[in-house]
Amino acid sequence: MYDHILVPVSFEDDRNVTAAVAVARRLLNDGGRVTMLHVMEQVPAYALNYVPEGFHNEARGALVKALNDLAGDIENAHGVVVEGHSGRTILDWANDHRPDLIVVASHKPEMKDYLLGSTAARVVRHAKCAVHVVR
Repeated sequence: MYDHILVPVSFEDDRNVTAAVAVARRLLNDGGRVTMLHVMEQVPAYALNYVPEGFHNEARGALVKALNDLAGDIENAHGVVVEGHSGRTILDWANDHRPDLIVVASHKPEMKDYLLGSTAARVVRHAKCAVHVVR
C-alpha cells in the first residue's frame, strides 16, 4: 500500500483514466493522498496571438475541476495542472514531490509508439518510484 499516489491524467478517449483512479483508490493507505496531475501542452509562441485573453486561466480552472471530479470520493485527492511536455513534466513533478507510486493509464501500443515512445513508456523507464500501468 502507498501513502502518496500520482495519477497522471490525459483526457484523450483512448486512455482508461477511470480504471487508473480505481487502482489508485485500492492501493492507497488509510490517510494517504492522491494527486491527479494533468499536463497542459504549451501553446507555441506563434499561436499566442490567436488565443483569447483569459482563455488559459479559464482552461486551467476547468481542468482542475475535472480532475477533482474524477477523483470522486477519494478523501485526500486533489487536482494539479502544470505546463510542459507530458512525459518529461510528469517525471519532473514526481522527482520534486516524491510520490510512492505512479498509476498511469495507457493505450494499446501502435507502431508509432515503438518508434517514438509513449508517455507511459517514458514514465515506466525513468521514474524513481513504482509505476503501475493500466490499459
